[in-house]
Amino acid sequence: MARPKKSAPAKAPVSAAAEVVEAVKETVAAKKAAVQKVEEVYLQAGGCEWNVSDCKERAVAAFVADGHKASSVKKLVIYLKPEEGKAYYVINDSENGSVEL
Repeated sequence: MARPKKSAPAKAPVSAAAEVVEAVKETVAAKKAAVQKVEEVYLQAGGCEWNVSDCKERAVAAFVADGHKASSVKKLVIYLKPEEGKAYYVINDSENGSVEL
């Protein structure tokens, strides 16, 4: 005598409330991902204004132009000298240089 084959259990339909909860969770996650922190720091001296973030980007670009990788920057220190019109930088406590403000 052969045994009858068992059929796969039927999946219960997803309730409307569960769908709404899932949609709300996705919306909240999307809003959290969309929020981005923006920081801008400006230095004003001698009638001029400089964006410090731009100085940072230019210092890293100069470091990369010297043959280094941007991903190797672990520590960046920038000294702004508006009277000289320069931003001096030290990267990873060993590499240094300057960029124009």
